[in-house]
Amino acid sequence: QVQLVESGGGLVQAGGSLKLSCAASGIFFSISAMGWYRQAPGKQRELVATFTSGGSINYAESVKGRFTISRDNAKNTVYLQMNSLKPEDTAVYYCNVGRTSRPYNYWGQGTQVTVSS
Repeated sequence: QVQLVESGGGLVQAGGSLKLSCAASGIFFSISAMGWYRQAPGKQRELVATFTSGGSINYAESVKGRFTISRDNAKNTVYLQMNSLKPEDTAVYYCNVGRTSRPYNYWGQGTQVTVSS
């Protein structure tokens, strides 16, 4: 009964901020990474920010310096603080757990982020 639930999306003006949350429940095994992806209409899903099993953090070049990924292990929650938002950040944002065994990925339901110009 693994479950990832995103929240915190919404409508914001360019230059504004949002903070996304991903609450995880259930038991996870063989975790290789955990973090955030996004998908805009007509485009492929892309990595935004992830923690890797090796302890490093990866950010997409387009969000470096603006977004910050963090986690609260006691609450089993991962966050994405998004500052200086741009219209091109508009997308559905998905929480992701990457695994080394099948299923290779768990996904949340997604939360919509819309940035107006």
